[in-house]
Order: sequence, then structure tokens, then C-alpha cells
Amino acid sequence: MIRPTRRFLMVMLAGLPIAMLTIFYEPMWMIWLGYLGVWLILGGLDVLFSPARKELSAVLDVPSFVHLGEPARVGVEVKRDPAASKVYGDVDVMLQLEGPVEDVPVQKLGVDREDAAQDVELMPVQRGQVWVEKVHMRWSGPLGLFAKVSEQPVEQEIGVAPNIMAVRRAAIRMASHNAMMQGAKLLKFIGDGSEFESLREYTQGLNIRDIHWSASARHRKLLCRENRSERNHRVIIALDTGALMREPLEGMPKLDHAISSGLLLGFLSLKMGDQVGLLAFDSEVRSYIAPQPGVHSMQRLLKASTELKYTPYETNFTLAMSTLKTKLRRRAIIVVFTDFMDSVSAELMVENLGRLSRKHVVLFVALRDHMLDRATRQLPDSLDHISQAVVAGDMQRERDVVLTRLRRQGIFCIDGAPDEISVSLINRYLDVHRRELVA
Repeated sequence: MIRPTRRFLMVMLAGLPIAMLTIFYEPMWMIWLGYLGVWLILGGLDVLFSPARKELSAVLDVPSFVHLGEPARVGVEVKRDPAASKVYGDVDVMLQLEGPVEDVPVQKLGVDREDAAQDVELMPVQRGQVWVEKVHMRWSGPLGLFAKVSEQPVEQEIGVAPNIMAVRRAAIRMASHNAMMQGAKLLKFIGDGSEFESLREYTQGLNIRDIHWSASARHRKLLCRENRSERNHRVIIALDTGALMREPLEGMPKLDHAISSGLLLGFLSLKMGDQVGLLAFDSEVRSYIAPQPGVHSMQRLLKASTELKYTPYETNFTLAMSTLKTKLRRRAIIVVFTDFMDSVSAELMVENLGRLSRKHVVLFVALRDHMLDRATRQLPDSLDHISQAVVAGDMQRERDVVLTRLRRQGIFCIDGAPDEISVSLINRYLDVHRRELVA
């Protein structure tokens, strides 16, 4: 496809005064025709000496999957036929995409005697599949009067997975025996719990009740028991995929923030010897994975979380919590990631979580939007700001009422921004282990 460039249109507009003069002075039409003829001939030569469409081709290096929130790169290389005409100037390259990804700007590749390569940056905004359908190339001739446009089909798929790179980095730091991350406690609780860990020689300051008398008699010196928190507990990551979790928060949907925090908790739980499972629900149960031990189970959790969809349905807590009660025979740690609007709409949620907490340890995680805090703290300078502060204050009070009701039923509540809930959740989980609330 051949299209006139802006330069050609400007040249034609510059000849309009000559065309207007033909109205008042008839012999000027000869000059006008000559003007048109010269530029049409130059335009034809420009098209003739520019490379043909078949002489340029694009080769793409498309990754099979990318991580949400992490910039991904697609390698684009423009190859020129050695026998082709010379390329004057740059070749504009643009990818045609379909899926949850930000618009890709046009990239300029300077192709002259050699091939040109460049990376095009993609920023996925949601989980799912991104299709690279076509690559568009545009180049002009030596005079820049006409441009040739070429479309080359690609039809390659890129999977957008949860951001496990951030999960791995955080988990490696937290799992280190001598590392602490933003206030998170160490993973190993020597001296707490009821499961035997080892024997150590008694020193002043240790609890006399921990002396192991039979072992002391055999070794002829005082030895103390060291205990640790019990392991092999069942941990269920319950993800609400309903309409409220589709709402964006700090650049990503709430559901994706919940998945990242849930995967981090799942990885550390597996490292500590617990069994981890997953439940996804909205108006119905979308996915259920029974708790299994071993770090290899992380791949099952990752695959299941990648396939979760953003649904517009209202969450049915009665069905989801009833399903958990029937599937879990033993006492377990259930971590519920969800959100709510007010105390009225959260009534069934509070009631069903309260019933579930009578048998299991329930950790309730809600994502808080700091825009509400800023709206209540800003100095009002207009009626709009006053109304926003009043509405935000009412929403915060409703939120505090629901969280207070949950805490009174023995549910551990975590309400914070996406960058805060992971550490708070890990600390609460480790505290539950240390206090042996699951036993």
C-alpha cells in the first residue's frame, strides 16, 4: 500500500495560491499544470527508487509468557534483501496486539546497508493471553513524498502469568535463616511449640521445666528439650474472583494483588512443611486444589492462579464456605482474600466466615485503597472536596464496623494497601504457627 506523506501534502498545499490565481489570470493555468506535473513525476520517482514491500521483512522474537506488572520485551528485527534498493531514513515498526496490554508506540529502526534490530517494550495490565497478530512497517523513498506500508501476519501468543518473579525474590529473602524483610519474623521458632526439635545443655536462664531428666541421667549432665512449632498443617488460599476484585488498585486489579500475596504465603508454607491448597470462587466455585505438601506443588498453584478469570458476578460466600467445610475434615488455616463495600452487603460474608472460624483458623485479608485516607485528610477548598471527604469517611466507618465484627468472632483481619498485606499476612501466619492455634 502506497500513501502520500505529510511532506507531499504540504507541497501540494503550497501550490494552492497558483491555482487561485488561475481564476483571475487565465494563462496561470499552464504554470499550475506544470507545477502538478513536476511533483507527480518526482513522486513517481520517489516510489520507484524506494524498496519494494517484498524486499523488507520483519522477524519477531516473542516470549512464550510474561509476568504481570513486569515489562516484557519483544525483539523486532527488520531484514533487507541484499539485492534490494537502498532504504532512505528510518523504518517505522508497530505491533498489532489483542489482549490486556498497553498500546505499543511506533518504533523507528534505522535500516541502511545492514539489518536493524530493536526491542519493543510491552506492559501487560491483566492476566490472560496476548496475541501478536501483525507487524506493520512503513518506509519512504529518497524524497520522502510517498510511503509504503506493509502488513506481515504473526499470530503468536503470549501468556500473562502472575508476577512470580516478585514472589520468588520476596520468598528467598524471607526464607533465609538470617534475613528479615520489612519486619517479618524468622521462619524457625526454636523453643516454641510442642514438637521435639533437639537437646541442648542446660545453661543459666533456661526454663527448669524443659529439663529432660531421663536424657540427663544417661549423659550425666543436665539437658533441656528444644521444641518447635508443629508442621504439616493444611493451608487453604481462598481467592474471591467476583466483581469487586476486578476493580483496579495501584495499576493492577485487586485480584492480581491477592494472587501475588497468596502465592508468596503458599511458597513459604510449603517450605515450612505445610500442605497448601487453593479455592477460587465468585457466584460459584471456580477452582479447587486439595492441600498437598512439597515445594513442587507450587507449580500446581501457579497454573491454577494463571487460569483464573475476572468475572462480573456477585460473590456467593455461603456456597464457597460450605464447600470448604465439606472438603476439610481436619482443622486448617484458611486465608480469605476478598473485599466489600459496606456492612449491609457484607452481612452474609460475616455470617459465613463466623461459622467457618468455629472449626478452622480464618485469616481475612482485605485490600485497602489509600485514596480514601487521602480524601478524608485533605484540606477541603470546595464543595466537591467536602462531599468526597464525607463519603470517604462513611466508607471507612462502614469498613471498620465489618472488621470489628469479624475480629469479635475470632477471625484474624488484615486490612492494608497491596504493598503492606504480604508482610502482615506472613507475620500473622507465623504467629498462628508459634501459638499452635491449629492443633
